Amino acid sequence: MSTSSHLTLRCPECNADLKIDSQTGEVIFHKAAKQAPAAGKDFEKLLQELEEEKSQAEQIFEREVEAHKNRDRLLDEKFQEALRHAEESPDDEPPPRPFDLD
Repeated sequence: MSTSSHLTLRCPECNADLKIDSQTGEVIFHKAAKQAPAAGKDFEKLLQELEEEKSQAEQIFEREVEAHKNRDRLLDEKFQEALRHAEESPDDEPPPRPFDLD
């Protein structure tokens, strides 16, 4: 009997074919099991899931739009605060020039 260096197994959970190296125990090859396009669900269930995904996508989009509106307001407030701070404490001396540092 010759000993093979690979084991071929079927995953009991997902029915995928696995080729495993017997010495290291590492997966060398993984082939997923074929599934029906609807995965055993009826048409009404698929439509319901599609509507749920659509409503979730709309909610995420609306949340991001609101965040973008708030972002513009926050950036404007930060700019006004930085401008006010710059006017209150102006620098008396100009910044150093790189060629003056020699």
